[in-house]
Amino acid sequence: MSFERGSFALTILRLPEKLPNDALELFESKAAGKLDNVKDEQSVGWVSGRHLLESSINEGTALCGGHFYLNLRTAQRKIPASLLNAECRKEELAYMQMNKLLFVPNKVRRQIKKDIEEKRIMSMPPMISGIPFVIDKTSGMLYLGTSSPKKMDTFLSFFQDTFKMEPVQVGIYDMMFRMFKQDVDALRPVRFSKNCKAESNPGRDFVTWLWFYSEEMGGKLKTKDFGEFEIMIEGPITFALSDEAEGSGETVVRKGNPLRSAEAKAALDVGKKIKKAKFTLARDKEIWSGSIDADLLTFSGLKLPEGEKLDDPGSVFAERVNLLHIFQNVVQEYFRLFASSVRGEKWSKDEADILKWSTEKKAY
Repeated sequence: MSFERGSFALTILRLPEKLPNDALELFESKAAGKLDNVKDEQSVGWVSGRHLLESSINEGTALCGGHFYLNLRTAQRKIPASLLNAECRKEELAYMQMNKLLFVPNKVRRQIKKDIEEKRIMSMPPMISGIPFVIDKTSGMLYLGTSSPKKMDTFLSFFQDTFKMEPVQVGIYDMMFRMFKQDVDALRPVRFSKNCKAESNPGRDFVTWLWFYSEEMGGKLKTKDFGEFEIMIEGPITFALSDEAEGSGETVVRKGNPLRSAEAKAALDVGKKIKKAKFTLARDKEIWSGSIDADLLTFSGLKLPEGEKLDDPGSVFAERVNLLHIFQNVVQEYFRLFASSVRGEKWSKDEADILKWSTEKKAY
């Protein structure tokens, strides 16, 4: 997974303040150590964005196209469970035979396991993984190459430890405060079926509203700085009840035309909303596509427009970061449109249009 090419996962964050002038030196101060020193405890540190073995951080390794481009690397040695179990069993059998016992006391079993781990651990190759990220130095946006909450927590904790500041995820709560100076509670719950009462789940309300907006209004959005866009929600698509995260409350529609299916209409009728769906965002011939997680407002399998045929890798990277900049701004503008409708004086009419759409929606 890389920001340089292909598709990637994405969490959009913003820095609460500018990075200090000695940012590279601070990254270097928390750089990942030598893999030879890694033991059974997890080791965490910064490495360049180019590869996970480059722990020297400077302008040549950590800047690309004028932006910071690094990885947070984790490394740890582990003994495969099957090997550890086999080694332990071998020693336990030898112990029982030597002491003429039918079983091994728990205290001895623990000591055998500890001795084997100490003996074997440094002969195991370290397992490494990285979380790539880009910091747009101009806008102060941070693009994190993961949609995993656990990895995000690891990253935010280590970033805080390095810079004494914590990036803020650009999610529903953040956008509501920045755009409207209000808490998310100011958003009315949205219902998409006359058969159900309105239940609050802002993320799922937003993405389900995008589905309505794309079908009824063509998904059109005109921006001041980036031109006109259209968005389309597509399948596979996961519906869920507002108060359920997973399990029997979910409906997953994959085959055929998911959003025109009887299953999709039935999900709306019983009060389910979109939890996850694919999308396509278009500006003329430029296409952004991927999947959106409504609960976390994160993205997976995100593909950027192809861009121009440039020879310089730095210029190509800068162009891709600019396409990310456009993408996150447009996502926020769609949310502004949604929140303005839900908060607006004409909400009763807008809600009636949504209910009319879901009621008259044809299913095949």
